[in-house]
Amino acid sequence: MKLLFLANRVPYPPYRGDKLKIYNLAKRLAPNHELHLITFAQSQEDLGYKEELLKVFKEVHFIYLPGWRSALNSLTALWNPLPVQVLYFQHGGMKRRLKALLEAHHYDAIHVQHLRMAPYLSNRKDLKRILDLPDAFSLYWKRRQQMPGNFLKKAFERLEQQRVLRYEPVMKEYNLSLACSEEDVTYLRQRHGVKNLELLPNGVDLDTFHADGHDYSHNHTLLFTGNMDYAPNVDAVIYFVEAIFPLIRKAYPQVKFVIAGQRPIPKVLALAGDGVEVTGFIKNLAEAYNAASVVVAPLRFGAGTQNKVLEAMAMGVPVVCSEIGFKGLGIASGEGAFMEPDPMGFANRVVALLGDAALRARTGMAGVEVMRNRFSWDRIALKLEQYFQEIQ
Repeated sequence: MKLLFLANRVPYPPYRGDKLKIYNLAKRLAPNHELHLITFAQSQEDLGYKEELLKVFKEVHFIYLPGWRSALNSLTALWNPLPVQVLYFQHGGMKRRLKALLEAHHYDAIHVQHLRMAPYLSNRKDLKRILDLPDAFSLYWKRRQQMPGNFLKKAFERLEQQRVLRYEPVMKEYNLSLACSEEDVTYLRQRHGVKNLELLPNGVDLDTFHADGHDYSHNHTLLFTGNMDYAPNVDAVIYFVEAIFPLIRKAYPQVKFVIAGQRPIPKVLALAGDGVEVTGFIKNLAEAYNAASVVVAPLRFGAGTQNKVLEAMAMGVPVVCSEIGFKGLGIASGEGAFMEPDPMGFANRVVALLGDAALRARTGMAGVEVMRNRFSWDRIALKLEQYFQEIQ
């Protein structure tokens, strides 16, 4: 097939989030299909990745969208009812370049990434289109507004959730829509009555993240990974350090908590010290997982599945999650990860794992099996290929 990917961010380097999923799917589809990419470049650094992307895509088209332009776009929310996240990514240049591509090529199908990009092709019923949602965005905003914050922040979150709820039914305009967890699929079907919605999970690159003799003898390091300017991650590590970590250190005073992720904001950097290490960007996350005794994912809001949990499980490292980090996995508690919704239960579970090397090993190996059988990018790319074929 000849396929076009319409992405909101340059899918390289494939370290986290939106970039990781598109790159890994495209990399596995490329040997058997002709792939084209059109995406926003948000920095000069993004523009420098074209050569790497041409190893996967036959054509790569960048539309430059600097931060100041997106900020101006967001101001149109004063009179435009679309979600701010959607307005942020609107650009006349994207519309014109996309129109030219569609006139120059016949694509068998088009993959549209994220609700943010949905307006560009929502009315093109003459084209075969899949809308791929990383999560149920309105569920994310619903959970986010339940967290404490100042009046202006809470007012914005309520308004944005209402806008997203009104706009999410745009998925009905596509031939098929996808979400990354059963929880999100169920929520969107019930909330909007969507019938053209299926599951496409997030995955793991098992060539990079694989269990290769993980050392279960040590019990001195807890790890959290993720982009550290992303609100759910920032909240999670602050919550862990303030409410959970002190309980763990009563049993294991020497244990340390490592926060590994790019772009740590000042509130995260301020956590460093007294058993807490903030590393900033780490190129080889596999090494960080191998050095961890337990990975923690104490997220209090968000949606979808968490890459940090999938990667740790693939590495054979036991994970302790909140409901947010766990419910999208579709597994039983203990199959690589435990779900603990309250601080005391979370701390007790981590303490139990730190105190039992055999339990760490059993939990880790169970996670490896789950990843091999259900969450490898190879399997997920085949599923996306089937979806493309089904809409022909």
